[in-house]
Amino acid sequence: MKSKRKTIFTCQNCGAQRARYEGKCSDCGEWNTFVEEKMASSTENRGWALGQAAADRKGTSSTVTLDQRLEEIEFPRFGTGSTELDRVLGGGLAHGSFVLLGGAPGVGKSTLLMQMAGGLAREKTQVLYVSCEESVAQTGTRAQRLGIRSANVEVASESNLELILDLAKSKRPHVLIVDSIQTVFRPDVEAAPGSVSQVRECAGHLMSLAKNEGIAVVLIGHITKDGAIAGPKVLEHMVDCVLSFEGDTANNFRLLRALKNRFGATHELGVFRMIQSGLEEVTNPSEFFLAERGENLVGSVVYASMEGSRPMLCEVQALTLSTPMAMPRRTSLGIEVNRLHMIAAVLDRHLNLQLSNSDIFINVVGGLRLEEPSSDAAVAAAILSTEGRRPVHAKSVFLGEIGLTGEIRAVSFAEQRMREADKLGFTHFVIPAANRKHLVELPFVAQKKVSWIRSVQDLQSALLGN
Repeated sequence: MKSKRKTIFTCQNCGAQRARYEGKCSDCGEWNTFVEEKMASSTENRGWALGQAAADRKGTSSTVTLDQRLEEIEFPRFGTGSTELDRVLGGGLAHGSFVLLGGAPGVGKSTLLMQMAGGLAREKTQVLYVSCEESVAQTGTRAQRLGIRSANVEVASESNLELILDLAKSKRPHVLIVDSIQTVFRPDVEAAPGSVSQVRECAGHLMSLAKNEGIAVVLIGHITKDGAIAGPKVLEHMVDCVLSFEGDTANNFRLLRALKNRFGATHELGVFRMIQSGLEEVTNPSEFFLAERGENLVGSVVYASMEGSRPMLCEVQALTLSTPMAMPRRTSLGIEVNRLHMIAAVLDRHLNLQLSNSDIFINVVGGLRLEEPSSDAAVAAAILSTEGRRPVHAKSVFLGEIGLTGEIRAVSFAEQRMREADKLGFTHFVIPAANRKHLVELPFVAQKKVSWIRSVQDLQSALLGN
């Protein structure tokens, strides 16, 4: 007797399910995202399991009480051959880990993972690269163009999940790379590849493969027009590590960020440069981002950012122009525009700059995105410099969070930021006064010019004293 099937409507943006069609999803607010899917009422072949239940679905899972002495579980790691990638992953690719790499089309996701496969192969690690979008000839040609000619890397072209799982269990690789999860499908799920149901089910079975067989599984994921990883949000909760590969195809910078990592620090940043032979590591990104900066520039200041555990110096540029418009423009690339509104309002109120009559443009050079509030002082200094036509000394670094009352608040990891600036030869530090008690004992502080600031008035005075 055939099992009864019911029809549901699933939002392709957030995964919400409804019994009937809705034009606008009441969960995420997006329009025309509901797609009809037929679901089997029988759940015998649906879902996934880990541990003992994976071997025998009728079995029961065992438990361990925490009063027992447990041996510390270590996660051995594979070296990927890339220092930048290893650091973002937390020291290498962990055995049995489940990793998701997202990025825009053409940014170099497949190139990055193919080069990772080549690095793993040099360490005698067996890699199975399954491309769901290219033929074996296309994938093999790209690999050889990148200089990867190793018997430890096997390439396949398949999008049927059951065949991919059979291939992985027969080949027993140490690492499985699937490009991409949105093109994999399960035959028993009556939905198009890339739909919420397909992505959720396929990712679940690949997670089961990683945890039960000890195979490190790396997925490539597409992103939406808003920059979020396509598919249900449960996909990001399911994986151990979420990596975001960013970069403008118009320039050669590529930034690899760890948005989630169960085996290391989050918000780590790796910097690459796209060249003809593939992706090249940038071992000193601070020097690289400041390489084209001139001397005594108006509206250009240097800020010491913390990207995960790595301090990184970057250039913040500002430009103000008088405008006859009632609503002046506020444009920012690299910082949140609402933060720019707040900084402009504080400077307008406490320094009487009349910025309400000027357009303001902010740019963080190199495509970096600053999310820390400690960049406020650098943004404000750039605005003060361009508004007053005052050049900033090229070897000055600015740190500090600005409050609505005009005060400059302390920043975290100030010592690491200052050490990175000192290593690159910076001589003037503009630092919140609240950080002074923790920094005065540093040996290089006595040899530098340090401006301890408490308010935006002190920040303006530090600029005038450059």
